[in-house]
Amino acid sequence: MASIHKAISVFRIAKTEDRGLDLSGFGAFKYGGRWNNKGSYMLYTSMNSSLAYLETLVHLNDAQLPGRLFVSSLLIHEKAVIHTLPDDAYPTSWQAENNDENKRLGDKWMAYQKYLAIKVKSTANPLEFNFLINPLFPDFHELIKIESVTPLNIDTRLMR
Repeated sequence: MASIHKAISVFRIAKTEDRGLDLSGFGAFKYGGRWNNKGSYMLYTSMNSSLAYLETLVHLNDAQLPGRLFVSSLLIHEKAVIHTLPDDAYPTSWQAENNDENKRLGDKWMAYQKYLAIKVKSTANPLEFNFLINPLFPDFHELIKIESVTPLNIDTRLMR
């Protein structure tokens, strides 16, 4: 299901301010992720800053924590087409780590360049959504803008 919408804000977390300004999707290209293999550009974002924070914390341990993180707020233009993945289209065991079917599907979405973003359920909180953004999408830089990059001190109670 593709939708035209009002302009919306999405959020991502970075370890440095410079990375917070980087919309290249190079991190996903270099390391891969739940929805992409290494070699496929993708920008992982969330529907709110708290979910972006949670999505980051599930991948870090105490030794990897910097003193603070940076929250990027991105504005997706109202003309951008976003595809919402229907419940019946999720791969079997989509919440399992390193699910190859997820990765193939995400790589295909990015290669087709039909949508600026794909809206998928979060595995950390399936009641909320992440947006998988294609940084190679035509007119990407006209359809998505950085609103702000804000420092966020890490609350160490979350790491107990």
